[in-house]
Amino acid sequence: MHTKTDSEVTSLAPSSPDHNHRPVYYVQSPSRDSHDGQNTTTSFHSTPILSPMGSPPHSVGHHSRESSSSRFSGSRKINPNDAGKQQMRKGQKKCDVIEEEGLLDDEAHGKPLPRRCYFVIFIIGFFILFSFFALILWGASRPQKPKITMRSIKFDRFGIQAGSDGTGVATDMISMNATVKFLYRNTGTFFGVHVTSSPIDLSYSELTLGSGTVKKFYQSRKSQRVVSVSLIGNKIPLYGSGASLSTPTGTTSLPVTLKLNFMLKSRAYVLGKLVKPKFYKTIDCSINFDPKKLNAAIKLKNCTYT
Repeated sequence: MHTKTDSEVTSLAPSSPDHNHRPVYYVQSPSRDSHDGQNTTTSFHSTPILSPMGSPPHSVGHHSRESSSSRFSGSRKINPNDAGKQQMRKGQKKCDVIEEEGLLDDEAHGKPLPRRCYFVIFIIGFFILFSFFALILWGASRPQKPKITMRSIKFDRFGIQAGSDGTGVATDMISMNATVKFLYRNTGTFFGVHVTSSPIDLSYSELTLGSGTVKKFYQSRKSQRVVSVSLIGNKIPLYGSGASLSTPTGTTSLPVTLKLNFMLKSRAYVLGKLVKPKFYKTIDCSINFDPKKLNAAIKLKNCTYT
């Protein structure tokens, strides 16, 4: 036996003259039996195979090599269509996972609202806050009502004379002239008021003898003023009501009970025209007029404020 390369085959044929026996071939392959440091001993193993002459037309070695190579090549071959389908399936699975996660996020966090919804929410919130602020101002201003104090009344003229009304009916007629004074005080700490009034009537036995009106004025916060109003009555028919007042001299010598009444209207502009509380005060005063005290101020003590 002699050593050849890995691809060579050594044929060992017996020297027997008998040609009926098939020759035996040995395939020698190297194998590492041991490793000892840097020295490596190589041995050969012999594998007996049948002679090609005695084997059928398709040799075992060739068939085994073809079958092994076909199996190896079959295992290495990959159909491009199958690979594309697998990639598409993987991509679809990833898309499904991402989409499912997105849906879960939308369900967890909610879909974002459009911009116009935020604008509407802002307008509604601003309106609610502004209304709440205006309500607070209105509630704070309500207790700060104006205060009115009647001061005095002075009669400059009070005369009775005979005459006739517009239809020609004869009756006693009265003419008078008086001045009423009162103190108006605005108690508001953060707003001014605009003041007007109903006619101030001076009456006797439900008969109006004279009247006057308060000129509109503005009163700033935490301030006051004295208001003077002229009451004038010219030839007011008495129709028998003033029989006790009539005298030949045209003036009465007896005290006369008169009644003074009017309403003051105050309007405050706390927040422009949006918050404007109103205050009403009705004043009724009872007056005992003594003709002897003509042109003298009479204090108004018997007054009610409602």
